[in-house]
Amino acid sequence: MSPVSSHSPHGQSSLRTVQVLGGGNAGSSAHVRSLASGLVARGVRVTVCAPDEADRTYDFTGTGAEHVHVPRSSDPGSVAALRDACRDADLVHAHGLHASFRAVLALSGRRTPLVVTWHNRAQAEGARAHLLRLLERRVVKAATVVLGTTSDLVEQARRTGARDARLAAVAMPGPRRSADQEDPERIGSKIRAELGATGRPLLMAVGSLDRHRGYDTLLDATRTWRCLDPVPLVVIAGEGPLRTPLQRRIEDEGLPVRLIGRRDDVADLLAAAELALLPSSWESRSVLAQEALRARVPLVATRVGGIPELVGDAAELVPYGDAQALADAVTGLLADPERRELLREKGTRQTAGWPSEDETVAQVLSVYDELTQHRPFA
Repeated sequence: MSPVSSHSPHGQSSLRTVQVLGGGNAGSSAHVRSLASGLVARGVRVTVCAPDEADRTYDFTGTGAEHVHVPRSSDPGSVAALRDACRDADLVHAHGLHASFRAVLALSGRRTPLVVTWHNRAQAEGARAHLLRLLERRVVKAATVVLGTTSDLVEQARRTGARDARLAAVAMPGPRRSADQEDPERIGSKIRAELGATGRPLLMAVGSLDRHRGYDTLLDATRTWRCLDPVPLVVIAGEGPLRTPLQRRIEDEGLPVRLIGRRDDVADLLAAAELALLPSSWESRSVLAQEALRARVPLVATRVGGIPELVGDAAELVPYGDAQALADAVTGLLADPERRELLREKGTRQTAGWPSEDETVAQVLSVYDELTQHRPFA
């Protein structure tokens, strides 16, 4: 179906959509910014409901969208604020489990269509895991359409009770850089000097310091690399609850690893690296994997979730939790420049097949039109 039903003869749309973010991880926030930009350009009125700090980071208002501050889910006023923001919406589109659950509560008693995008699988253990499964069932049964960013997320939504679950086209938005960007080689040299990686291989991992990221396995693997000459430096960019125990291990065992906290220059960090590492227990459309392939940085990742579907044969894939397999893959790549170059070429071909931002917006707008074509617009 061509996405034209909500447009007036003059090319303007009377359709008003509300995009809902929770805390907003990097992938979902970048996607919403890209989506808002494309929808506004097509005449759709867009309101982004997200915490103020998300708008400061991703500049939703810079796309021409309206931003409404909605506190994080821990704030008791968040549902009321969201309900008020959605009052005149023709369609609400929520991103992530917590944002989607709040949208379900905010739309209670209304007939407003709800689209939900699952960007990732909620990670938890024990009683919290049971609670998250309950929230997932509540959300997918209330949603008009569930969009999953990977095939396994679509299947999970169907198993959980979704009446309509589809694979979403989700583009990796291009990096937003200033016009006076420095020469990439000079930036790379500066970063390597800053990190202490001059004259030695730099291996980059990026992501929150949570258990499912697999950083314990990564630290185990670094023991093997201490016998290499020169010894590679592993740098992990991110923050989280495991920072203290990880730092303690690094110091107690004398591991060649640096924790550098949350950074906003990930593209530059990757460009300075020999390899990118993704040892997670589960990922969907990993931002790191996409940025690494786009930057032509060879990637070693775990064969989990949506990673194989995303990267194809353009990365070295290893089992999750297997420190020796991870160590061997990295050691082999560092010793084989031809293999690294082959992965760069395969990465370029793989990224060419990923959906563009225009294709992503067109798919989403076609879903919106399908759900609102029989609804009267003001």
